[in-house]
Formats: sequence, structure tokens, C-alpha cells
Amino acid sequence: PGALHQMYTAMKLPVADSGALMPDAHQGYGLPIGGVLATKNAVIPYGVGVDIGCRMCLSIYDIPKNRLQSDKEALMKMLNANTRFGNATFKNKYKTDHPIFERNEFKELEIVKNLKDRAWSQIGSSGGGNHFVEFGIVKITEAENEFNVLPGTYMGLLSHSGSRGFGANIARHYTKAAMAQTKLPDEARHLAWLDMDTDLGKEYWAAMNLAGDYASACHHQIHERMAVGLRTTPLAMIENHHN
Repeated sequence: PGALHQMYTAMKLPVADSGALMPDAHQGYGLPIGGVLATKNAVIPYGVGVDIGCRMCLSIYDIPKNRLQSDKEALMKMLNANTRFGNATFKNKYKTDHPIFERNEFKELEIVKNLKDRAWSQIGSSGGGNHFVEFGIVKITEAENEFNVLPGTYMGLLSHSGSRGFGANIARHYTKAAMAQTKLPDEARHLAWLDMDTDLGKEYWAAMNLAGDYASACHHQIHERMAVGLRTTPLAMIENHHN
């Protein structure tokens, strides 16, 4: 009922075009989790969410599944050496340069410019909450599959995280700006939008896309480091974002 009420509220917005609830939808903050809202020439920063570009990424390795038990301690050390959990960051020699930091947004957008060092210290980290990096077993059952991997049982690495503090601060900054210029009833206040024809709307759109690409870069860093540690190249890597 909470998710339905939130969706009905969102559909009353003057910028709302259409909406849908997925089978797993449940009450969230502003928009339901598992809810989709199409808007006309507008973007709702809080609808995109505070973890911009949150996604999952899976690497499939041609490594026997029994390594999960025989090499358990070594795999645990590898995780702790190559990523960071919770609010931890990388320091000094563990910081990694990445082409994403050459993007023009880091020079042109004030909020993004001020967050660059934090983003640099957290790239390749996983965060906390329901975010994780873990080894597991991947079973390919169909001969024809989009990964071009032969049927069999493999060892895999699955990661779930987003744009870390970088994306969260972008979301908070532009949500506050949207709420200041679009006054809504209390139950709908988190659905404040930015017009895409305005400078603020265009600015958020650029920052949002950068944060999403940064989230992807975080996953790629994790998976590249793990591949080096495992001394192997993945048979396939699958990436899919949900924010």
C-alpha cells in the first residue's frame, strides 16, 4: 500500500508522463523502490537517488569452484587488499588514477570540482549497507548464452555498489536546489524536479551522468585488481545498473 500511495502521488506531478511498479516494488523515499517514473523534460534528483548509478557487476573465471574452499583465506586477503568496505578510503600508494578524472566536468562544475579528491580516494571501494564484493559459484546451463561461455560451473566475483560519497553529495546538493525552487506538499517534497531547459537542470544532468560513469569505474577497478590477484582473465564480465 505504501508503494502504491507513493506512485499515485508521483503521477500527480505536472511533469509526470507515465509510471510503473515492478513486481518487487516497496515503499521508498519519494519514489517507491522498484518504481519507474517517466517525466516530460524534467529530472527529479531524489528520484534518481542518492546512490547514483548503483549497479552490480559479475566476473566469471575459468577456475574450479573448489578453490572457494581450498583458497578461502587467500581469497579473503585478496578482497581486503583490493577494495575497501564501509566508509574506508584508499590512501597514498593505494590511490588509483583513472581516465574518468580527466573529464571536463571536474573542471567546469563547482560541486564536482570540490568532490574530486574524495572521489579519487574512494574509487575501487565498495561502501557499506547492502553493498558487497564476494566470491561465489556461477552455473551456466544453456549452450547458447549472451556471455559466450560454455555450460559448466565456474568461480565468479560479484560486486554491488554505486557512486559512493561522490554521488551522494551530488544528489543532496541538487535535491536541495530542486526543493528550494519547486514547492510541493510535504508528502511529495522529495519529488521536486529540475527543468531540463534550465542551467541547473543541465548541470545536474552532467553531474549525474559523471557519477554513474564513476560508479562503473569503481566496479571495473575492483574486478581488474581481483583478476590480477587471481592471475587470470575473466571469461566474461556482466554489468547492469539499477539506479
